[in-house]
Amino acid sequence: MSQDFSDLSNTYFFVDSLVDFNVATGEGVVEWKRHQLMPRQAFNANTYLHQPLKSLDFPDTAYPQDPRLKFSVQPVNARTLRVKVLTSPVASADYDSISVMLDGKPGHDASQWTVIHEGRDIIYKSPYGELRINACPWRLILKDADGNVLTQTRVWSDNDSTQIKVPPFSFIKRGSDNSRSINPVWSLAPGERIYGLGESPTPLDKAGQKLNLFVTDPQGPESTDMYKPVPFFFSNRGYGMFIHTSAPVTADIGHSYIGANKLFMADEDLDLFVFFGRPKDILSEYTGISGRPDMPPLWSFGTWMSRISYFTEEEGREIARKLRENKIPSDVIHFDTGWFDVDWQCDYEFSPERFKNPQKMINNLLKDGFHISLWQLPYFVPGNKYFGELVDKGLAVKNGKGTLPYEDAVLDFTNPATVKWYQDKLAGLLKMGVGAIKVDFGEAAPVEAVYSNGRTGWYEHNIYPVRYNKAVADITKQVKGENIIWARSAWSGSQRYPLHWGGDAASTNTGMQGTVRSGLSLGLSGFCFWSHDIGGFVTSTPEELYRRWLPMGFLSSHSRAHGAPPTEPWLYDNNDFIDYFRKSAELKYSLMPYIFTEAKECTENGWPMFRALLLEFPDDPGAWLIEDQYMFGSQIMVAPLFESGFERDVYLPGKGKWIDYQTGKTYGPGWNRINADGELQCVILVKDGAVIPHVAPAQSTDKIDWKSISWKHYGSSDVNKARLYTPGMTEIEEVSVP
Repeated sequence: MSQDFSDLSNTYFFVDSLVDFNVATGEGVVEWKRHQLMPRQAFNANTYLHQPLKSLDFPDTAYPQDPRLKFSVQPVNARTLRVKVLTSPVASADYDSISVMLDGKPGHDASQWTVIHEGRDIIYKSPYGELRINACPWRLILKDADGNVLTQTRVWSDNDSTQIKVPPFSFIKRGSDNSRSINPVWSLAPGERIYGLGESPTPLDKAGQKLNLFVTDPQGPESTDMYKPVPFFFSNRGYGMFIHTSAPVTADIGHSYIGANKLFMADEDLDLFVFFGRPKDILSEYTGISGRPDMPPLWSFGTWMSRISYFTEEEGREIARKLRENKIPSDVIHFDTGWFDVDWQCDYEFSPERFKNPQKMINNLLKDGFHISLWQLPYFVPGNKYFGELVDKGLAVKNGKGTLPYEDAVLDFTNPATVKWYQDKLAGLLKMGVGAIKVDFGEAAPVEAVYSNGRTGWYEHNIYPVRYNKAVADITKQVKGENIIWARSAWSGSQRYPLHWGGDAASTNTGMQGTVRSGLSLGLSGFCFWSHDIGGFVTSTPEELYRRWLPMGFLSSHSRAHGAPPTEPWLYDNNDFIDYFRKSAELKYSLMPYIFTEAKECTENGWPMFRALLLEFPDDPGAWLIEDQYMFGSQIMVAPLFESGFERDVYLPGKGKWIDYQTGKTYGPGWNRINADGELQCVILVKDGAVIPHVAPAQSTDKIDWKSISWKHYGSSDVNKARLYTPGMTEIEEVSVP
């Protein structure tokens, strides 16, 4: 989107001064100054600068030289403010009532805010922070509770001391069609770090980066494009922002200019939620507005066994038999693209040639503790038997002519008739006993299209995954009573519908590294649950890489072995690998009381299970720098090995000691060289003083003996009470610890 803001044919309007503000309603008016881009030569250096522009609009009495437009400030709660800035005299319809990005209409609680005039300036102040509205030049300034400036919108005078003339807060009117787009520009301070913005494999600190928030199929989590961009971020300085839009955004975070956070938006208006607090506070505030998930079912936390693809009933039954024969704990068998008559062509029916009795297969597998997951996608090629029906009934996305934008028919989830048609198909499978639907793809919703709700792809492309996720989650919950999907694409709001996995990772060391960064970044963007293809997706995983990846895979909220075959451990030449795979799975199953309790706490607060260190240790500057380790919940730290070998440097945050989960060795805070000399090739550490609940590993989660929980104390723990959540409980309870 940044390219639109350097187009010579566009007219530029820069926010100038406060005209009026009503403290009682929080509504005001600002004046914008009209400019144009002009070429400039300075000793053979050619640049472009903005210059005041005299309007040539006709009639000049109808189109103001310097428009006066509305903005508003509304307290949501003591930590959150909502700021709206319009670029048109006509306000958009109340989007809250239809926005699938929001979990209901945001609250309006001004009880802890005071609003005062200081001359012409306006100040909103709560116990947690402050918003100051400077009148001339109009500027928004965010401060913490002590009055320290956190960030502020940039104005022209900020350029007085720099040769690089950074355009401040502005909007454009395009010369091509008179459409408008807005560009809020905020300051970046020295040492400021920015986190969030979706599932990105780039460094966790986004300062210095330029990210396109546009849902894309990047073919894997190793590039700057994202399956799951999220228009939300927070700063280490104590504030966060949620850009409530489904239009594309380019976030230039100190990339083109070190001191400016430029949010180039396709949207014509700015609808911005501002949060004050520490990282956990901000995540809770953001997810309090955009939504948190209900608990996924217990079985979903078990092992998902898969490959691309199991093609027959016999294959599925054989996988189940081998898992039990080798005593590998497992709860899910996933049938990927090959369960239809024609591979990849979704028709919601098991191939009658290759699945002689799918109902009996499902019943038998369920009896043995296996739930079934099925792949599908929302695109229908012309050869698909439903293609004609979707077109004839108007259930697919249309272009401006009323035909198809693509060769494929793409389900239009803004059409209630489409949602019903689609959910009816899935309901038949779910009623057979299928446990979860894989919500694959969703990144290619047409931009040059008109959707059933009257909106174009400009506003529907990014939000397509949320509608897609919601349609599957809703029918699954209706039929099964469980909140579970397995999805790849996402946008803000998708976190309500767990769970999502990291896409088609490379079967390499860098694929593993990109996977960890992606998961951490998504967790810092409001997603509680996340998974990935253990070992990578693209090629058969080398055993040495598979060994290093497995502990990380099982110390994630959800665990799936998937990709190019073989993914099954018994197909590797080394028989010891079966034992290693089993021990990795048993580790997770033995920790299930800890995992289930931590997961419940995540759903209550909007925190991730796969957690960056900075969330648990915000007062430790070193924790903000670590992106190749993670907290698995609040008590266990995992430091995967990204290259062959058994040693790595590990940063231990805080002031207390850490205990090696496998060997019992103790390490002090700071940097430590640690050898992964336990049974599993991974560094796993526990906080000093922690007490972790365990159970005996079972072959499936429905066989876990929840009455026989044992508590293991680590280090100097003398804890006699702990929090616990198990199946059957309605909330986390405090229990006595022996």
